[in-house]
Amino acid sequence: MTTTVYRVDKFAVPDTAREEFWRHVRRTHALLREQPGFLDDVLLEQQSGPGRFNVVTLVRWRSADDLAAARPVVERAHRAASFRPAEFFARAGIEADVANYTEAGVPAPAGTAGAPGS
Repeated sequence: MTTTVYRVDKFAVPDTAREEFWRHVRRTHALLREQPGFLDDVLLEQQSGPGRFNVVTLVRWRSADDLAAARPVVERAHRAASFRPAEFFARAGIEADVANYTEAGVPAPAGTAGAPGS
């Protein structure tokens, strides 16, 4: 049985880093959309409310294996572009909270990073 996996990334992005941040996110998501098992994505920016995270991205994958297979592709693309996300986040003051999710009540696939009990 294949369980759909949702990659949910939340970010606190300072206004001064917003333009550069979105440029990197859009480039990365364009690549993700080409990967096997990619189902869909959404890029959200907070418009109101007290939450500290002002950006949320969500990618829906056919399976945990598809999500895992996309990681090295993205890492290679970042290296080719001389983009180091951790360094950019530190320099720009961006806070990130990232995790993988499955639908409530649906057993998480074995070995899914971020799944309860893994």
